[in-house]
Amino acid sequence: MGIYEELQARGLIAQVTNEEEIREMVNNGKAVFYIGFDCTADSLTAGHFMALTLMKRLQMAGNRPIALIGGGTTMIGDPSGRSDMRKMLTREDIEHNAECFKRQMERFIDFGGGKALMVNNADWLLDLNYVELLREVGACFSVNNMLRAECYKQRMEKGLSFLEFNYMIMQSYDFYYLFQHYDCNMQFGGDDQWSNMLGGTELIRRKLGKDAHAMTITLLTDSQGNKMGKTAGNAVWLDPNKTSPYDFYQYWRNVGDADVLKCIRMLTFLPLEQIEEMESWEGSQLNRAKEILAYELTSLVHGEEEAKKAEASAKALFAGGGDSQHMPTTELDESELTDGALDIMTLLVRSGLCASKSEARRNIQQGGVTVDNEKVTDIGKSYGADALRAGIVLRRGKKSFNKVVLR
Repeated sequence: MGIYEELQARGLIAQVTNEEEIREMVNNGKAVFYIGFDCTADSLTAGHFMALTLMKRLQMAGNRPIALIGGGTTMIGDPSGRSDMRKMLTREDIEHNAECFKRQMERFIDFGGGKALMVNNADWLLDLNYVELLREVGACFSVNNMLRAECYKQRMEKGLSFLEFNYMIMQSYDFYYLFQHYDCNMQFGGDDQWSNMLGGTELIRRKLGKDAHAMTITLLTDSQGNKMGKTAGNAVWLDPNKTSPYDFYQYWRNVGDADVLKCIRMLTFLPLEQIEEMESWEGSQLNRAKEILAYELTSLVHGEEEAKKAEASAKALFAGGGDSQHMPTTELDESELTDGALDIMTLLVRSGLCASKSEARRNIQQGGVTVDNEKVTDIGKSYGADALRAGIVLRRGKKSFNKVVLR
């Protein structure tokens, strides 16, 4: 089985152009391909996983990835999948976010010895002369076709800014530029990017001739990867300072039964033969599959040692064994105590398990809070300095834990 057939078997490919050419190039390690990452935050998320692991898979098969940092396109903002316009970031914010992305990508991609490139589209987009760009590129785009694109159609009722309307042209120009300057012959992206990506392929052909071999593959990142990168309205970050290795592990440990094997197939590097053996797993076996998924992905992002710590903490909480010392911990200062104690609602907020005291009150009254495995029903319950120095384990619901310790 070639790498292209493996990508198909893992359920990663949604749409392609020039399939036979793509198959031949990818399987023979001849692809120079790019994936773009707009710098809208200071960390990548679990929603980027599919793209990162794809780059790693293709590189392992001898192909050359280009990680395109969107320092320029982030100035405009991608309207795809959005109901409103993104928050405008300063150039300084974008440059900071780009540096954070670079450090995280190096865990997945080998940039040594020219095996991969990392480039920033700010290097060419921000210096473009607008009138010259319109004359060179604008004539290649039909406004009628652009408005039929799904990424624009869904925004027409609520309003699409002219700034965002330019995003397709900027993304298309990226492929055109990379094709000319870096011999990039292939682009990958989410299935929500199909129209933008076809724009790049068509621009190359119109500017450089029909013999220009520019190819496009889209992945199922819109329907699957972005969904996987969100939980309870919050992003699951790859930065351990934003999502701890334990919380990261727990997120994947708690995926739904219907999604666990799909996630294992798409995101891990386990052999397909091993995954096929799991297809018949049911009941408690699916919990084992979730543990495998959580361990494999935590190890990929945070390293094997952190994955082992997270696994041990999870077993301590859910299986009655293991070591709880590595669970997320909140350290309190003695100055935070009131009359030598803290009440349960303050502790829930301080630990981050509840966003407010009203939410804490509601969880307590609904029977969803325990301290050291004992249910708390009294909203006025307090814990003194001695108990806090020893450390108490707070739990909200079935899956959210935090250890609180007084320094």
